[in-house]
Order: sequence, then structure tokens, then C-alpha cells
Amino acid sequence: MPSVIILALLTIVPTIFLYFVSFTNYELGQMWNEQHLIGFQNFIRLFSGQDTEFWLSVGISLLFMVLATFFETFCGFVVALLLNREFKLKSLVFACLLVPITITPSIVGQMWKLMYNAEYGVINYIMGLLFHTKIIWLGPAMAYTSTLLVDIWQWTPFMALIIYAGISSVPAEPYEAALVDGANAVQSFRYITLPLLKPLLSLAILFRSMDSLKLFDVPFVLTQGGPGSATELLSLHVYRLGFAQTGWVARASATGVILLIIISILSQFLIRQLHKESGPKI
Repeated sequence: MPSVIILALLTIVPTIFLYFVSFTNYELGQMWNEQHLIGFQNFIRLFSGQDTEFWLSVGISLLFMVLATFFETFCGFVVALLLNREFKLKSLVFACLLVPITITPSIVGQMWKLMYNAEYGVINYIMGLLFHTKIIWLGPAMAYTSTLLVDIWQWTPFMALIIYAGISSVPAEPYEAALVDGANAVQSFRYITLPLLKPLLSLAILFRSMDSLKLFDVPFVLTQGGPGSATELLSLHVYRLGFAQTGWVARASATGVILLIIISILSQFLIRQLHKESGPKI
């Protein structure tokens, strides 16, 4: 019973409050008795394009989710396959893989912001030594890509460890049977490894998709959504609407509700896909 109360206080009550505020005209600094219900006006404003940054932020967030999840899954597969063999210092490699995951995202953002610095950052220092050139990593042309690279760096080990755990649990018999039948490594990977890993992989993709959609810390520290709106993910747009510039808490709440709905729809879709996997057919 106490756990139910804690869950209600931490999740259910704030969610109900978020939905309620999204139907009001509440602004930061306004007395609570001055706000009143205005129906769907905040949502109409968003969907009608009156908030010119909203759809841009939606597109930026969805593209970020797709790219981050794809590259983290692909790179995670490569790392997991490399780990799925015996070599010296393997335990040290595992320890190193845990480091990016365990660092606080805000610290990750600050660390990479220093490395991305155009004048004294270590990345441009190396670029200068090797190619005699410098790149403005957090400028308009590269800010989005730079933010994406940080997310890939931090969460590829997460995908790699999950995929490695799945590969390690696959029995040897299917591979032995495939080898007897003349299957090569690519065919074994396609028809044995991938089907057996599908449930675990779907779950990992679900986690990363939801997490990348609500990403806030790293882009906030790196760019604060800039330059301009180059990296203004939907979570940063909510922050800017509600607290950073305008104080339109009600409009920010409406945007937050839409973000919550997008995440819920995506998670339900991926969960249904996961449930459809009744087992691999080999």
C-alpha cells in the first residue's frame, strides 16, 4: 500500500495536474485564482501552426529518435559481435563500456561541450594535428550532428551489452545444424541470430526510442536548443515555453501532453510488436 501511494504522488498526480493545466491559460507568475479553463485553445494553437516552432521541434525530435536508435542499435550489434569471442583484457573492455552509461547526462553534456570547443577543445586539437583544420562543432551546420554523436557515444554501450547478453544465451545447436547444412556466417546470422534476438532487441529499441524522445539534459547543456532552433527537441521546446523565455506554462503543458501521447503511442506499438513474437522459426 505505501508503494501505491508513492507511485500515485510521483506519477499519477503530476500527470493529472499536467493535463488540467494544459486546458487553462496559466502563465508563470500568475496568481492561481486568475487562471481559468479555456478548453482546447492551447492544443488548437499548436496544431494550427500559430506556434511556429512546434512542428519544427516535433520533426527534430522524431528524426533524432530514428537516427539515434538506428545507429545505437547498429553500433551496439557490431560491438556485441566483437565481444562475443575470447581475447585478453575482455573484462576491462566491459568495465570501459559501463563508463558512458553511468555518467550523469548533464556531466556528459558539459564534458563534450569542452571537447567540442572550437578554440581549445581536444577534438579540434587532434583535427588540427592530423588535417590542419578546425570545425565549429556547435555551430548552425554541425550542432544537430554533434548532439546526436554524444547520444550515440553514451548509449551504444547499453545496446551492446543487451545484445551481447542475448547472443551469449543463444544455444550452440542451431548453429551446428546450420553448419552441417552448409550455411555460411551471414545466413546463420540472418536466420538464427536475428530471429532469436528479436524479442530482446525490440525491448531495447523500445527503451532507447522512448528515452531519446524525452531527451533534455545533453542538448540543453550543449546548445540550449540552438543555434536558433537547430537542436530544439520537443522537451527543450516545452522548457522554453514554460520557463526560459515566455512563462506560458499552460502552452508548455499542452506540448508536454502531446509529447506524452507520442511516447505512449510509440511504446504501445513496440510492445504489441514484441507480443507478436511467439518464438523464432528456425
